[in-house]
Amino acid sequence: MSRFTGTDSYIATDDLMMAVNAAITLERPLLVKGEPGTGKTMLAEEVARALDRPLFQWHIKSTAKAQQGLYEYDAVSRLRDSQLGDAKVHNIANYIVRGVLWQAFESEVPAIVLIDEIDKADIEFPNDLLRELDRMEFYVYETQQLVRAAHRPTVIITSNNEKELPDAFLRRCFFHYIRFPDKETMSRIIDVHYPGIKRELVREAMEAFFGIREVPGLKKKPSTSELLDWLKLLLAEDIPPDALHTRDAHKVIPPLHGALLKNEQDVHLFEKLIFMSRRKS
Repeated sequence: MSRFTGTDSYIATDDLMMAVNAAITLERPLLVKGEPGTGKTMLAEEVARALDRPLFQWHIKSTAKAQQGLYEYDAVSRLRDSQLGDAKVHNIANYIVRGVLWQAFESEVPAIVLIDEIDKADIEFPNDLLRELDRMEFYVYETQQLVRAAHRPTVIITSNNEKELPDAFLRRCFFHYIRFPDKETMSRIIDVHYPGIKRELVREAMEAFFGIREVPGLKKKPSTSELLDWLKLLLAEDIPPDALHTRDAHKVIPPLHGALLKNEQDVHLFEKLIFMSRRKS
């Protein structure tokens, strides 16, 4: 059995690798939660790459229905074709649009399926997929066809915790919470993206970054992807490490902070903390 051990471009912790492999062994969906920017969506891409399997992605919107992952009947196209006298209207199968799960079920090798941000959809969305994810089959009523998975795909489901997911759905999943990277793990992530970067710059940038995350009252803490963006800008603008040097994140707002602070409330909070800190000193 293939096992996931991370990739050269994705730093996976031991517990995350164990969770992926447990879901594969149990043949259950892997439900992944964690702060935005912790690599939840990228996980499916990297698992597919590491195991050399095809990847089918379903990015959920607020209007998404579970049925769309199976198939959709395009009645509008059929009506248009009938008005034009097209002969293919006599075969309803011409108007069945296959969804992500159907495509994965037909894969000649076990596939990876990403159901991304499932909590964006209606609360009934997860429950509407229970039977199909359990049995790995569904019925197409328009063509009276039973579609059954040739190989059981590995399903990776991400959630940003915007909504509580139903208990019946949770019981069928293997769950893993991706904790925010500690400094050591973050350093390894940076090395993957910027090999050979100056260690002094990384050290000062990480001090500032983790200092910002610890500021109480922040509406949105900066994420891993935002730290990587910030480092890219620091390198592009040739910002020296000593420009970031501070042991107190409350005393200086970092250069190019727009990569880290993404709303005006957090910028104003920082400015207020700096003003108060300077008054005390």
